[in-house]
Amino acid sequence: MNRFRTVLLGFVINPIAGMGGSVALKGTDGDAYRIALSKGAVPLARGRALRALGRLEGEMKFLTAPGEMGAEALDDLGHAYEVVLGTPTPSSAEDTRRVCRIFVERGVELIVFCGGDGTARDVLDAVGDKVPVIGIPSGVKMHSAVFANTPEEAGDTIERFVKGETETRSAEIMDVDEDAFRSGELRARLYGYVRVPDLGGLQPPKGAVFGTSDEEQKEAIAEFVVDRMEPGTVYVLGPGTSTKAVADRMGLAKTLLGVDVYVDGKAILTDASENEILRVLGDRKAKIVTTPIGRQGFVLGRGNQQLSPRVVEKVGLENLLIVATPTKLAETPVLHSDSGDIALDRRLRGYRKVLIGYDQYRMVRCR
Repeated sequence: MNRFRTVLLGFVINPIAGMGGSVALKGTDGDAYRIALSKGAVPLARGRALRALGRLEGEMKFLTAPGEMGAEALDDLGHAYEVVLGTPTPSSAEDTRRVCRIFVERGVELIVFCGGDGTARDVLDAVGDKVPVIGIPSGVKMHSAVFANTPEEAGDTIERFVKGETETRSAEIMDVDEDAFRSGELRARLYGYVRVPDLGGLQPPKGAVFGTSDEEQKEAIAEFVVDRMEPGTVYVLGPGTSTKAVADRMGLAKTLLGVDVYVDGKAILTDASENEILRVLGDRKAKIVTTPIGRQGFVLGRGNQQLSPRVVEKVGLENLLIVATPTKLAETPVLHSDSGDIALDRRLRGYRKVLIGYDQYRMVRCR
C-alpha cells in the first residue's frame, strides 16, 4: 500500500475558473470572464493546480490538454505527460468535455480537474460514473461534493489513490444559475453523480441554510454586532443570511450573496469587489463579519473571494468576526479556510471563537 503503482492520470485545467470572485462577478460562466479581465481579475487556476500536483511524488504519467489547460503546469512540475487534444485559445467548456472523453477512451484510472462547479458539470457530461474524478478547488461556486477542501488535500488524495487506495463512492455535482446568483437569488440544483476517491479530504455538498428556522438566533447575533459597532469603523459584511441579519438590524439593504461595506450606519459599498474594498479601507479601522458556508464550513475562499488575503491582512485577523447560529454549527462542526494564501490559512487553524448569540460564543476547530 505504500508503493506507487504505474497509474495513468487525466489532468485538465479550466484556466478562467475563479477569476470572477475577487471582482464580485460570482462566476465566469459564458463571457463573464471577459468582464472579469476588464475589471483587473487575474487567473488563479494554474497556481492552485501547482499547489495540488506539487504534493505528488514518484513516477506517474498524465494525459492532458495543451498549454494553459494542463501541459504548462505539468512542465513546471516536471511530470511526464502526453497531450491528447489540440485546442484553441481561449479554451471552452466543450474542450474540457472533449479532452475528458479522450481520457476515458484511453483508459485513465483517475481524472483530475481544476475549476469550479461549471467545470465539474462539464466533466460529468463527458465521464459520468465511468472513471473516478477529483476536483482541485478553483472556482467561485463550489457546491459540488467532488472538490477537495484545499488544493493540498487534493494532492494528498491523488497520491493515496496512486499508491493503491482506490476505494470510491458517489458524489453530487451541483451548480447554481449565475445570472440569478448575481441578482441575489440562489437557484441550485443537482445535475448528477460522479465517482470520487473515498479517502477523506473532500468537502460535502452545499447544504441549504437559507430560510431555516433559526431566525431568532440570527436576530440575537445581529443585535449584538450592531450594539457593539464603533463610530468611524468600517464594517465589511460577507455573504449569507446571518450577515444579512446584521444589515437588517441597521435598517439597511444588503446583497444576500455579495460583500457589502458600512460605516456609521450607512451603506457605502454594495456588492463590492476586492479592489473597491481595499480603496475604502485605506488606513481606517475595520472589521470583517463573515459566516461559514453551511455544512462545508468554509470561512474564506468559497463564495466570498472578495474577502481576499489582501483584505484580511489590511483589516487584521484579530478583526475577523465569525458568526453562525447553533443550528448551522450542528451541521458544520469543523471550519475551513481556502483563501489562496497558505500562510493565512495556517494562521486560521486551531480553535476560533464563533459568535452564536447575543454575547455568546463557541470555540470551533478550524483546520
